[in-house]
Order: sequence, then structure tokens, then C-alpha cells
Amino acid sequence: MIDMKFLRENPELVKENIRKKFQDHKLPLVDKVIELDAQNRAAIAEADALRASRNALSKQVGMLMGMAKKDPSKLEEAEKVKEEVKKNAERLAQLEQDETRLQEEIRAIMMQIPNIIDPSVPIGESDEFNVEVARFGEAKEAEFDIPYHTQIMEALDGVDMDAAGRVAGNGFYYLMGDIARLHEAVIAYARDFMIDKGFTYCIPPFMIRRAVVEGVMSQTEMDAMMYKIEGEDLYLIGTSEHSMIGKYIDQMIPEESLPHTLTSYSPCFRKEKGAHGIEERGVYRIHQFEKQEMIVVCKPEESMDWYEKMWRYSVELFRSLEIPVRQLECCSGDLADLKVKSCDIEAWSPRQGKYFEVCSCSNLGDAQARRLKMRVKTADKKTYLPHTLNNTVVAPPRMLIAFLENHLQKDGSVTIPEVLRPYMGGKSVLVPNK
Repeated sequence: MIDMKFLRENPELVKENIRKKFQDHKLPLVDKVIELDAQNRAAIAEADALRASRNALSKQVGMLMGMAKKDPSKLEEAEKVKEEVKKNAERLAQLEQDETRLQEEIRAIMMQIPNIIDPSVPIGESDEFNVEVARFGEAKEAEFDIPYHTQIMEALDGVDMDAAGRVAGNGFYYLMGDIARLHEAVIAYARDFMIDKGFTYCIPPFMIRRAVVEGVMSQTEMDAMMYKIEGEDLYLIGTSEHSMIGKYIDQMIPEESLPHTLTSYSPCFRKEKGAHGIEERGVYRIHQFEKQEMIVVCKPEESMDWYEKMWRYSVELFRSLEIPVRQLECCSGDLADLKVKSCDIEAWSPRQGKYFEVCSCSNLGDAQARRLKMRVKTADKKTYLPHTLNNTVVAPPRMLIAFLENHLQKDGSVTIPEVLRPYMGGKSVLVPNK
């Protein structure tokens, strides 16, 4: 959510930003919210004047009532002033109702207007216009036929999709044996990797209130992703970023404590609405998964430096696991409304002969801070909004697809990189049973 003062003073810039995001249907919202803001400011000004007048008139009534003891004619004058005070009170009550209504309408519209994107963001309508920036590691073509990832897992007695379908329906899975252990090994390795980078490890709440949901994401994202707990003001998190950033709701953060760098583990729950292609079967796009996340709360002037560090951490992690990756800059039309800048880290799939998304790194500027009413207090008692960033460290089981394909051998075995072996009980290879 952008600043109302900024919008009021730069309406054409805000409209141009909307056009860059190919959301022309939102253009009328700018003029509408400016009109509502003018009405609200007028109501506030009139209400303030009435409050000042009320205080003066109240003093006048008291003075006239005192004078009426000696001059009864002053009593009639006092009654007239009392009537004026009553009328002012009725008008003030109406203005206060108008202020509440207008502020709610303004906030509802402002929640729909996208954040101002960084000038470096490529312009494009959809993810087809995302731009490859760099590749890391050699993306080798497969020298033998690589089975679909669930077939690799099944050969290792590592997955049971049928049982999960009977228990919970489509979009769920049972991971078994070495595959389940590999899943947890990757999570544990990612945790320690981020701790070594100086991040504080955290396990957050897995449910959050609506106020936090609205603070960290757009209404469109919320409707498409979040599961609501019936009868409760609680939602299951779609990523631990939600509860990690929500940790700072209504908080005043001492500037000397910045930056806050946290890495968190959580299960994640997503509706995953919409039709998906054949390459999203198995454990690619699912309703429940586990994830290691990183978030940063920092000074505005430091946020782009952190953005660069964070996506490079993802590259370093995947390369340590001997998985080739590339960085893809997200175009304007592919950015969620709160994001200033974002990129995806994609892993190489030798079976498909292409890359697919495994991490997403985003700088949200001060949008989440403004929605959540987060503030930073300086040593001289001034306040400002911090910037927030988030990035996936690793999200198995999707990451396991890249891992299994890149480490599969012709005989069906799967090699374990050296950095992961301590988390796998020393195993260097997984051997299929089938």
C-alpha cells in the first residue's frame, strides 16, 4: 500500500505505474480515492473547527450563567448559546461518522492500488516477459531417460500418492523412508546454512489473524491461497513469511536493532486454485508442504543491498547441492501488488530440458510496514517505515524434484552431495528397491 500523501501529490505517476502493471481497470481508483481524501480532509477540518468552537462556547455558557445571577436577561442569552452547542454537537457526531466511513473507503481502495515498482523492473504483461539474468552451474542434457519424479521416488519406496488420495484427496502425499529422510535433511541443511549466514532461526505460528493476512498480501492473493479456519479469526499460513512479518504488527522498532534477519521453518497450506499442466502432477503443486524461509526488516536505504544478498544465498545453497540454477527477473505484470522488485531462482530439470521455479525473492519496500503499522524509532525520537524482504531458502518437496533428477544415475540410484551426507546418516547414495 502506497502513501496517501504521495498519491495525492503524484496521481499521474501512480496511474503510469498501474499501466506498467497492465491493470488499467484500476485507473479510475486513483481519481476516486483523491476525491474521497478531499472529502475526508474537509470533514476533519470542519470537525476540528467545531471542537474548538465547542470549547469556546462552553466557556461562554459558563460565563453567562454566572452573570445571570445578577442579570436574569443573560439566562436567555445562555440558552441560545446552549442551543448552538447542541447543534454543533449533532453536526460533529455526523462528521465523525463520515470520517470513519471515508477512511474505510479510502483504505479499501488504497489496498487495491499496486506499489510503485523499481525502475529496473522489466515491463511485461505476464511471466512470459520475465528476463533471464544469469545462470549458475552447467545445465547438462540427460544421457539417459529420466523417469517422472514420482517414479523415481516409488523405485526408492519413497512416496505413496494413492494412500494420500484416500486420506485427504488430490494435492497431498505420503513421503516414506529415504525420501522422507532426504526431505528433512534438506530442510535441516537449509536451516544451518542460513544460521551460518547470521540469520536467527525461528519457528513461527502456523495460523494468523485476518489483520495480519491483510497486512502482508493482497486480497487477490489471499482469496487464491489462504485456508480459513471456520468460526475463528484465523487462517492457515501459505508461507512462514506471513507470520514472520506479522510478528512486527503495531510495533515500534528501535533503529539500532536493525536489520532484523530471520530464517524460519513451517508447514505451508495453499488452495492452489486453477488448472495446472501435466508437469505439475505428483508433488510439484500441492496443498501442503514444508519450507525454510528468510525475511529481512531493514532501513529503506539498505533494502536493495539485502535483496541482492538474499537471492544470491539461494543460488549458493542450490549450487552447494550440485544443482544448476538461473536467476529470472520478474516483469511488471508478474509482480504481486505489494512488490517493488522480485526475482525467481529456477532449478534445471534434465528430464524436461528446462528450468522451473524453486525460490522467489522479493523486496516489498514499505508496503507491508504501512499496512501492519510497523515503525522504526531513531535515537532522536523520529519515526519512519522500515522495508521488508522475503525469500525462499528451500521448499521441498518441489526442490526434491530438481534434486532427484540432477542426482539420478543410470542404474536408478541417487547420489547424495557431500554437504548433505551428515544429515543423511553418512549415506552417499540411495539405492532403488525396484
